[in-house]
Amino acid sequence: MGTLGKAIYTVGFWVRETGQALDRLGSRLQGNYYFQEQLSRHRTVMNVFDKVPVVHKEAFVAPSASLMGAVRVGQGSAIWYGCILRGDVNSISVGSGTNILDNSLLHVAKSNLAGKVLPVKIGDNVTVGHSAVLHGCTVEDESFVGTGATLLDGVVVEKNAMVAPGALVRQNTRIPSGEVWGGNPAKFLRKLNDEERSFFSESTTDNASLAQGHAVENAKPFDKVEFEKVLRKKFAAKVEDYDSLLGAVQETSPEAVLPKNGLPDEAAKSANK
Repeated sequence: MGTLGKAIYTVGFWVRETGQALDRLGSRLQGNYYFQEQLSRHRTVMNVFDKVPVVHKEAFVAPSASLMGAVRVGQGSAIWYGCILRGDVNSISVGSGTNILDNSLLHVAKSNLAGKVLPVKIGDNVTVGHSAVLHGCTVEDESFVGTGATLLDGVVVEKNAMVAPGALVRQNTRIPSGEVWGGNPAKFLRKLNDEERSFFSESTTDNASLAQGHAVENAKPFDKVEFEKVLRKKFAAKVEDYDSLLGAVQETSPEAVLPKNGLPDEAAKSANK
């Protein structure tokens, strides 16, 4: 840093110090009525030493999710709100078109009683239900893990298999393709039927479409979000494409439909040009 750079840095430093001092003074003057915003240290994607998460550009990671360390997320996959993928002592890989639904936890094993090194491997087009716990296990392509299920070290869920909601799958259990397992401890319940196989495919497709809508909403800058609030309040306009993803059907009177060019005055000006 040259002389000019040092001078600019020093000026910037004292400007910031002055601003912070004024903020502290104002807070003291406000007494018990002041509000102080606390800085959140949450980071959606975080390195752990030299281990860096790799997320495909077409994947969706919710703002409140946490990806740490050696985590890889494939194309078109979605990591939903509140999920934790902690690849600190081993790796986690999530394939393409897979959905890890809200509040699920994925963690890895550096070693265990059997002395095995166990990463987490999730295949393509897999649905992992809400609040599931996956530890050092493998879930192959087009499988389904139900809400609140727990998969322990060494578990393998083969392709097109299903773990029922709330199931506890013990260590080193292998769930064969085409079977449904459930209970605590999990055991074979029955064979999958054609309707359930179709549901697996529909589930991944529906969640992928919904994730696109959430990705668009989360990518909007603050000023655009506030502007849209004003427009919706004033003109009762709705974002039809987003609502359709949520399965909502809304009826809006023709008078309340916002012109594509924005405000009515702006539309009239555009027409006169």
